[in-house]
Amino acid sequence: MPIEIRRAVVADAEIVLTMLRELADYQDQGAYMTASVEDWQGFLAREEVIVLIAEVGGDAAGYVSALRRPYLWVGGDQLALDDLYVREHFRDAGVGRKLMLELARHALPDRLAIGWGLRLENTAGYRFYERLGAKLVTKTAAGWSPEAYEAQLTDEVT
Repeated sequence: MPIEIRRAVVADAEIVLTMLRELADYQDQGAYMTASVEDWQGFLAREEVIVLIAEVGGDAAGYVSALRRPYLWVGGDQLALDDLYVREHFRDAGVGRKLMLELARHALPDRLAIGWGLRLENTAGYRFYERLGAKLVTKTAAGWSPEAYEAQLTDEVT
């Protein structure tokens, strides 16, 4: 069956959130997923939020999400890829490649760089992205929760 790719709209919030939860559970991160359908309706209404849905036979097969944001080092914008997810029974059918190439079509008119991170243990992801011609650079991601930085600010005051 052919793979159809389209940009998600506000009405797609529930299916995008469902797939995001599947991805979070797959990565053992489900406990950290707090976004709601209402949150996603707001995200999908924003021009800088790009979510592309792959459909096979009318069924959602996966998605790619990215944010257009300033890229301070180059004095322009970039697409910051957030997630690429293909549902298990659609994997190895070219869905991920089609999603990535469609994201590239969105970036091409403005010649935007596309950047993303992936986990060190994601060896299949490394092979996939290398086949696309992506340059992979090892870098550690850091996160600072509001609770953690609030504690630091409180300690600084006392």
